Amino acid sequence: MAQLYFYYSAMNAGKSTSLLQSAYNYRERGMHSIIYTAALDDRYGVGKVTSRIGLQADAKLYAKGDNLFQSINNDCKSRKLDCVFIDEAQFLTKEQVKQLIDVVDELKVPVLAYGLRTDFMGETFEGSHYLLAWADKLSELKTVCHCGRKASFVVRLDENGQAVKNGNQVQIGGNDTYESLCRKHFKALVWD
Repeated sequence: MAQLYFYYSAMNAGKSTSLLQSAYNYRERGMHSIIYTAALDDRYGVGKVTSRIGLQADAKLYAKGDNLFQSINNDCKSRKLDCVFIDEAQFLTKEQVKQLIDVVDELKVPVLAYGLRTDFMGETFEGSHYLLAWADKLSELKTVCHCGRKASFVVRLDENGQAVKNGNQVQIGGNDTYESLCRKHFKALVWD
């Protein structure tokens, strides 16, 4: 039975690594899957999902306004589709999450979405909000704060290494721009 899965975490928990490993497992068994990633994140190349440990795979791009159900349905017409992977799922829109639900319910294809739960101010992204509400299965991938506690938050840093407390929700960046923190250290930098 197909289901919608949401694997979420703070940065540096291995979301892309886990996605790439799962996609490899399907491919190794002769199964067909498709990987999608957000068009706005091209740090590692356009149409690429890349992990920090060096794994990489080609991916289709999605942007706001794209109809994922239609795209995936077209792929199903040309050959059997065994799984859909979504990287950077926090950037999905509410409508796109509904479309992925239709992929699961109508096309009977499992969808595994991977993304951040919250932004640098501790607020959920639109895609994450609806995936947390509507996914069949939720799984938290864990990473650690510098103090050793579980990191559940991400802080954005300015060019001087200071916490940014306001601004646009989306700013693409890596370890030079963001740091994963436990709630205690996040609160001390952002909420206090």
